[in-house]
Amino acid sequence: MKALLFASASVGALIMAAPVSAQTDSSQPAEERVAQARDIITVTATRREESLQDVPLSITTFSQDELDARGIVGYEGLAFETPGVVLNRASANFNNFTARGIATNGYNANLQSAVAIYVDELPISSNGNSTILDPSLYDVERIEFLRGPQGTLFGSGSLAGALRIITHAPNPNAFEFSALADIGVTGSDSLRQRYNAMVNIPLVEDQLALRIVGHVRDEEGYIDNIGTGIDNANALESWGGRATLLWQPTDRMSIQLRVSHEDSNPQDSSIVNPTLGRDKRISDRPDRFAGVMTNYNATVRYQFEGAELVSSSTWSEYEAQFYVDLAGTFGELTRPIPFALDADGWDETFVQEIRLVSDAGGRFDWVIGGFYFHRQRDVDYNYRSSQPFLDALGMSVSLPDEYYQRFQSYFISEEQALFGELTYRFTEDFWVTGGLRYGSTETQGFTRAGGYNSNYLTNALFGIPGPLTITPVPAATGVPATQEGPSYRFSASWRPVPNITTYAAVATGFRTPIVNARAGAVSALDPNDIIIPDGADSNDLVSYEAGIKGSWFNNRLFANLAVYHINWNDIQVQANRVSDSVQFATNIGGARSQGIEFELMARATDNLTISLNGSLNEAKVTSLTPEEAAISGAVEGARLAGPRFQASMLVNYNFDLMANAEGNASLAVYHVGSFPGSFPNVPGQPGVVSPTFGYTEAHTVANATIAAAFERFTVGAYVENIFDDDSINYVHPEAFISNRFGVVRPRTIGVRVGYSF
Repeated sequence: MKALLFASASVGALIMAAPVSAQTDSSQPAEERVAQARDIITVTATRREESLQDVPLSITTFSQDELDARGIVGYEGLAFETPGVVLNRASANFNNFTARGIATNGYNANLQSAVAIYVDELPISSNGNSTILDPSLYDVERIEFLRGPQGTLFGSGSLAGALRIITHAPNPNAFEFSALADIGVTGSDSLRQRYNAMVNIPLVEDQLALRIVGHVRDEEGYIDNIGTGIDNANALESWGGRATLLWQPTDRMSIQLRVSHEDSNPQDSSIVNPTLGRDKRISDRPDRFAGVMTNYNATVRYQFEGAELVSSSTWSEYEAQFYVDLAGTFGELTRPIPFALDADGWDETFVQEIRLVSDAGGRFDWVIGGFYFHRQRDVDYNYRSSQPFLDALGMSVSLPDEYYQRFQSYFISEEQALFGELTYRFTEDFWVTGGLRYGSTETQGFTRAGGYNSNYLTNALFGIPGPLTITPVPAATGVPATQEGPSYRFSASWRPVPNITTYAAVATGFRTPIVNARAGAVSALDPNDIIIPDGADSNDLVSYEAGIKGSWFNNRLFANLAVYHINWNDIQVQANRVSDSVQFATNIGGARSQGIEFELMARATDNLTISLNGSLNEAKVTSLTPEEAAISGAVEGARLAGPRFQASMLVNYNFDLMANAEGNASLAVYHVGSFPGSFPNVPGQPGVVSPTFGYTEAHTVANATIAAAFERFTVGAYVENIFDDDSINYVHPEAFISNRFGVVRPRTIGVRVGYSF
């Protein structure tokens, strides 16, 4: 534990400082410890264990020690520490990453995520208007954030990158236990409690072990909802855990069984309306984005002579609530009406991947495998008024309850692919890698019979009293959206000297086609408005990248630099029909994103480490027809939804506290530039600026910690958002809601206490 603070703040301050898989000798000089840790970093971004220095990708990694020391328990911290990455977090369980500027808005409604999120072998990311749980980041072996398209090895949804959360496997040779408690106060009176624990139980030496991890979050809110009258409304209650059984019957075979469960229940949304005052929102009832996910995984490994076979099978069940007040749709009218959506969703997902990976050490390294993905998503759409309003206009006699429209839909998505990657080493210092994935995807939507619709919106808006006209919703089968084709990657790597590696790479990525649930629908409020199109075809992306990774001045300076140029064609975009705010997806021309990412870590002295990382990016629409501009609201030259500049700096100082303890103090500063939340114009009204168009605010957040590490204990105090910045860091692109802005979490002061043996 004494080395924890040093490793997390010195080695872990930079992308290149990743998990350490071997013990370091605390009696070594600090410089030697850094160099040793640096030399043994391994990642599995290429589906094999490789030195991070030799992987021709831009990768940011985090170990568990680094996460604990920095207080990272969710996605926000990962985004702050990763160059070129922004987290668009509308609320708890509502997460959407942007990498390298590849996004048309921060919400991504109807669209497959541009950054794939994997927990072990399971892709948990989906389309933007689905809740994506904040997973517990405790007892993870490693987190890898891969930037740039990863279509070859990770398939659709990795258009701009992939986030991999890799959890710890059981240890059959040692009993282990750890716990971490984090208690803080947000603002003046909101208590935040986070508790984590792990126990590893060896059952049969060298063969059988069980590892159990659990977490509980009890976080009081800090946003007042003046519509419901609830102060600190956005409280969060969350709990979960996982149990993993590892059996190694022979030296060649291992079987791992894992079950995990996450239950996250925010009491209200965190999106605010700044016109009401700081940290204020308004809705008729709490907006709910709750989720419960249970995953079951079986991974079998068998070591042949010269290659390892890996089979991973995962079954996932996910229940979600998406309850939101939509009355902001008609907020400009003199006659506001109750209008809300209570949607309940259920996902059942099966993922199977099997791959054969060659042993390292020869001229050839190769991976070959197959992938199958099947998901059925059921969604009950329940559009709500309010009982007093219905009674006042005499509408309630036509309805069984306060819901004026109900229907049930389900969507079936499948993806299957064969993939492979081959590396040939001409010499120890020059090698090339080529990868290919050929796959097919299919998505189809269905509507079940039994729902009903009504003319509520028209009558409510114009104050027409009396019974409503009820129309049954018939069963319907949508047209399948299919896509088939290859993704590829090619790179060349050269090591001019032992401590420097350079590379150049070209890679492709793609999204699956999109089916619009309301395809063909005509607006009941304005028949001349846009007719909802069938959907959006797949789009494709080609990325060109060059980079250098290395160390200088006797391992006193580590650096990682990457430059890239991306062409994005047939862009899938989300738009909203003006008259009734129905969402739909479509395609527009093309965009270009280009930039530079840098990561530096310097050891000024044996005790002082300074780390700096950041990115410069220019991403904008480059081709657009008048028809595409009209339907999407885009204009040629419009910026995409990512900042031009972002950076973070960590200054860390470690010192001897007493004979058996080591102290550590650090200051971290993060800066994110301003960026647009959507395209500027109203869909269907070329040249008319959208009332929902806006920019996030450039903001700088500073965090500080001071801690002491003893033999088994760590104790620390921290301040997050020292200067209590309340900048807008998210702009919702839709007119649905009155509350459209995310803001930086208020100042939080707390303590962390850890124990392990």
